[in-house]
Amino acid sequence: MDSDATHRVLDPERDPAALKALTHPLRLKLLGLLRLHGPATASELAVRTSESSASTSYHLRVLAKYAFVAEAEHRDGRERRWQAVHSVTSADNAAMLATPAGRAMLVLGRRRQLEHLQQTIEQHEADIDAGRLGEEWHDPSGIDDLMPRLTPESLRELRDAMTAKLAELTARDEQDPRARQVVLLTAGLPLAPGTPGNLGTPAGQGAAGRHGAPSAQGTPSTPGAPGTSGAAPLADAASDAGSSQ
Repeated sequence: MDSDATHRVLDPERDPAALKALTHPLRLKLLGLLRLHGPATASELAVRTSESSASTSYHLRVLAKYAFVAEAEHRDGRERRWQAVHSVTSADNAAMLATPAGRAMLVLGRRRQLEHLQQTIEQHEADIDAGRLGEEWHDPSGIDDLMPRLTPESLRELRDAMTAKLAELTARDEQDPRARQVVLLTAGLPLAPGTPGNLGTPAGQGAAGRHGAPSAQGTPSTPGAPGTSGAAPLADAASDAGSSQ
C-alpha cells in the first residue's frame, strides 16, 4: 500500500528513524491532538498536555523533521502554528512484528489507543450527563465485546468491509449539520487456543452479543461509548480509515 495525501505508510526497513520518532509518548499525543483538533501552537498544546511550551516545541520540531507535522498558516504571525500532514499513519503489521523496534512501536501505539478510548468514554459520558448530546445519539453509540470464530481471510475481509463502509458514510454525512465527530476504535485480535490468560470460550459456550457472536465476557454487548478514529497516530495497513493495530 502506497502513501497518499491523507495517509502515510511507513516501512520499518526504509523509515526506521521516522518510526523511532513516534516512540516518544508525548509526540504520539501531540500528533493525535493536531489530527483531532486541527492546527495549534506549541503553547496551546502545552496547556492541553500539561507540559512546558519548550518541551512541546522541541517535540513538534522532531515530528516536523520526519514530515509528520508541518507549519500551518499563522493567525497573528507571533507564534508558529503546526498541523498534521496526514490524517492516518499506518504500517504493515507483519513487517512491524519482524523487528524489535517495530514490535515496540506497535505495542506503544496500541497502549496509546487504549488511553484515548478511556478518555473518550469519560468525555462521552460527561457529554450525555450535561445534555450536550441529544437522545438520538443514545442508541447508536456503544461498545461491542464480541468473540467470533474467523479465518485470517475472513478477518481481513471484515476489516476491509468496515473501512469501505466508513468511507462511504463519512462522505455521505460530510455536509450534514447533524453530524458529530465519532470516535471509532476497532480491534481484530486472534487468540491462540489453550494459552494462559486466553479470554476465549469454545464455540457456542459464550453468551451471544447483539450481533450474534459470543461475547468475551459471557454477557450480551451493551451500549457504552464509541471507540477511536484517527486520533491515535499509527494504524496498520489493513485499516486505512481508522487507527487500529
